[in-house]
Amino acid sequence: MEITLGSPASAPQPLSPYYSQVARVQQADGGALLFLSGQIAEGDTLAEQTRGVFETIDALLKAHGATLADVVNIRTYLTDITGLGEYAAVRGEFLTGTPPTSMTFEVPRLFRPEARVEVEVVAAVAAHG
Repeated sequence: MEITLGSPASAPQPLSPYYSQVARVQQADGGALLFLSGQIAEGDTLAEQTRGVFETIDALLKAHGATLADVVNIRTYLTDITGLGEYAAVRGEFLTGTPPTSMTFEVPRLFRPEARVEVEVVAAVAAHG
C-alpha cells in the first residue's frame, strides 16, 4: 500500500498551506481510495457555494483519474440546516447515479466566516486493465 498526499496543480489550490487536499491510498490490485479534505467555495448564496464546492471536488477527482460517480461517501457541514433542500438540489446536479453513503451536520461556523457549506468525500477508483 502506498499513500500519497498533495494538492494537484490542475485543481483550485487550498486556502491554507497547512493541509493536503487529497490523500491517495493505492491498493495492491491497482485501485485506489481518495480521501478529499473538506472543500468550501466563494459565492453569495448557498447554491453558488455548493456549486463551487462540487466543481472543485470534480477537478480534484479528475486529477486522480476519478469522477463524481466514484464517490462512495460524502460528509456535508451546513451552517444552517434549513438550507438542506437548496444544497441537495445542487448536489443532485453533480451526483446523478446511485447516491453514496452520506452524513450531514449543522455546525455553528466553518473555517471561513462567509462559508455556508463544506463538503468532504471519499472515492473508490477501480484498477485499470
